[in-house]
Amino acid sequence: MRIWVDADACPRPIREILYRAAERATVQIVFVANRLVQIPRSAYISSLRVAFGQDVADNEIVRRIAPGDLVVTADIPLAAAVLDRGGHALDPRGEAYSPESIGARLSVRSFMEDLRSTGVETGGPATFRQSDRQAFANRLDAWLTARVRRG
Repeated sequence: MRIWVDADACPRPIREILYRAAERATVQIVFVANRLVQIPRSAYISSLRVAFGQDVADNEIVRRIAPGDLVVTADIPLAAAVLDRGGHALDPRGEAYSPESIGARLSVRSFMEDLRSTGVETGGPATFRQSDRQAFANRLDAWLTARVRRG
């Protein structure tokens, strides 16, 4: 199993957690982006640079994942596609996407896009906090622990 990271918008603290997890759990992690991503030298960490364009990195992740892989992304449509392919998806703030919750998340995203298209200011994402970092680390650890149990 691999961990795929939608790296274009992945916060630095989350990348650092992933670097340590790769070494500790000996799991392959691939950072996918349309720009050069600086990664440490490791047998477990790699990057994949894709062409510029909307959803190019997302489409490449979906094309390459295998059932059981984990994708780290804040992109809700990407998370939905990952779940459809039998993968797992985790938000950088520590929220695990699930088949039960993804429909509601897609609906809220669509609603917010509709509001923005009419000129309503919806604001940006909340400030990334220490509690988000901890929630992500805890969820990642739980996923890695479950992976070890499955063998």
